[in-house]
Amino acid sequence: MNARVVVADDQSVVREGIVMLLGLLPGIEVVGSAKDGEEAVALVAELAPDVVLMDLRMPRCDGVEATRRIRKDHPGTQVVVLTTFADDDSLFPALRAGARGYLTKDAGGDEIVRAVQAVLSGEAGLSPSVQRRLLERVTTSPLPPVPPPEPELPDGLTPRELEVLVLIAEGLSNTEIARQLHISQATVKSHINNLFAKAGVRDRAQAVRYAYVRGLAQPPGSVFT
Repeated sequence: MNARVVVADDQSVVREGIVMLLGLLPGIEVVGSAKDGEEAVALVAELAPDVVLMDLRMPRCDGVEATRRIRKDHPGTQVVVLTTFADDDSLFPALRAGARGYLTKDAGGDEIVRAVQAVLSGEAGLSPSVQRRLLERVTTSPLPPVPPPEPELPDGLTPRELEVLVLIAEGLSNTEIARQLHISQATVKSHINNLFAKAGVRDRAQAVRYAYVRGLAQPPGSVFT
């Protein structure tokens, strides 16, 4: 019986290429594709696939958050990360979120099939390079502690979007926010667009009021009531 797979990747050319490749592989049936984490979560709820091949860095809802939500609400669906990145800041959050497999995008078709079959059998589907990285980390230093669960934020805001919102409420410009958070101005604009959409606000003034009303930020020199 074929494994039913959903592909999530924000780059349309990459996503379509993965779907085309999977269509040629034995034992895999692609039942849907998503351009971000929000779409991936919705497709899992609709289609109940066996596996999601999940990119990590996507707009609206990144792969780590999407993995966490899928594993919490749809435990019958496994997640295999398929990403360009194999650094610690990408690898360990994804595994903590519940991903059972982790491949880099240079993986061949056979490697993807093995990873899908492995996670469906209850095993880990890790690429050799990721296995080496885990082994190096274990042998050189203890694994980082699992952080306590983050408090749930309103309207699906991510912690980074909250940081940006608080800095907007403090009156910082996009340039100042980028400098303080050590990210690009383009990334700041992306976070602002995402949080505006989630909060249902049209401009910075409405965003500031949203932050005050929900207790996410305090007006300077006073307590908002």
